[in-house]
Amino acid sequence: MIDVKKIRKDFPILERQVNGYPLVYFDNAATSQTPIQVIDTIVDYYKNYNANIHRGVHSLSQEATDAYEAARQKIQSHFNAAHPYEIIFTSGTTHSINIIASGYCELLKAGDELLVSALEHHSNIVPWQMLCERTGAILKVIPMDEQGVLILDELDKLLSNKTKLVFVNHVSNALGTVNPIAEIIEKTHAVGAEVLVDGAQASPHIQADFQSLNVDYYVTSAHKLCGPTGVGMLYGKQAALEKLPPYQGGGEMIAEVTFEKTTYAGLPHKFEAGTPNISGGIAFGAALDYMNSIGMENIAAYEEKLLVYGTKELMKIPGLKIYGEAVHKTAVISFNVGDIHPYDIGSILDKMGIAVRTGHHCAQPIMDFYKIPGTVRASFSFYNTFEEIDLMVVALNRAITMLQ
Repeated sequence: MIDVKKIRKDFPILERQVNGYPLVYFDNAATSQTPIQVIDTIVDYYKNYNANIHRGVHSLSQEATDAYEAARQKIQSHFNAAHPYEIIFTSGTTHSINIIASGYCELLKAGDELLVSALEHHSNIVPWQMLCERTGAILKVIPMDEQGVLILDELDKLLSNKTKLVFVNHVSNALGTVNPIAEIIEKTHAVGAEVLVDGAQASPHIQADFQSLNVDYYVTSAHKLCGPTGVGMLYGKQAALEKLPPYQGGGEMIAEVTFEKTTYAGLPHKFEAGTPNISGGIAFGAALDYMNSIGMENIAAYEEKLLVYGTKELMKIPGLKIYGEAVHKTAVISFNVGDIHPYDIGSILDKMGIAVRTGHHCAQPIMDFYKIPGTVRASFSFYNTFEEIDLMVVALNRAITMLQ
């Protein structure tokens, strides 16, 4: 069990009011809030050892380098990667995916096939469409059913010796569906292809074990994990990363430069050109420390209770329809009420201090599948409470009365 009252005291923003009401923050799938322990880590860096890393012999540079590399090791340990150099710091999930897509541009030829799931965020669709336009590769889609679950029988039909890469999210940001990535990885490896898993939505709820999963690439963002924005992680097996060319040229990613030829640094620096988000990387490690101090299993168990309670209470509202009814899902509830536009509901909830997300959630193909413009999405985290869900339900009923 977790002490939610104690935990909430770690998040200063939860003390504020919005439009005269106590803030109820249910937009955690877009970004989580940040505890004071992580905020203090960022402040400490800029107050006490702000310096560039890997390049200086002076004390501040060495302290910053040690803290940054310690954060890399924390990420390695949290996700059970084999080596710290398999963890590449990036600006976030989107940046991580684009690194792989850029590298694959040199590995594909016309007629090669890439498979994408129907549940993907735009950031795991658009880069691959761009790649197919450049290379002549073919993009195929693993379909979903009405419950928001991938149809794996269709994956079996799509996989072939032409398949080079399958990319799938671990958890759908729009519906909360937890995908069977272990099974997908096994099936994909059987035809000699690689798998990229977008773990942005899963990481706050599920502690993936990279070696156990045998996944080739896994990406996520710190700001989903109580960390800062502008920093994320690309994991890749050593062999997978070594075959990809550098994504950017510049300082840090080189071994030797002459005007005749440049040789590249080894992992991880090959993919880390330029000065990184140093404080962000250090704070990423601090955020994982914070979540692990609570316990990822404890977090998941509590959020499951929030999901069950929230679903039960929302389903009491006449005309409310939930999208995404997978048996295995995280604490995300996407819904609409009758023919009321989700934007109108979200706007009125905000007037009463309730922060939810409305729209297509960067997952327009899912909305097209259901023939809707978007949904209202309430997404819960371990610092939310059952009482907050009650407040949302009361506010929602008021909004519906006003809009009908």
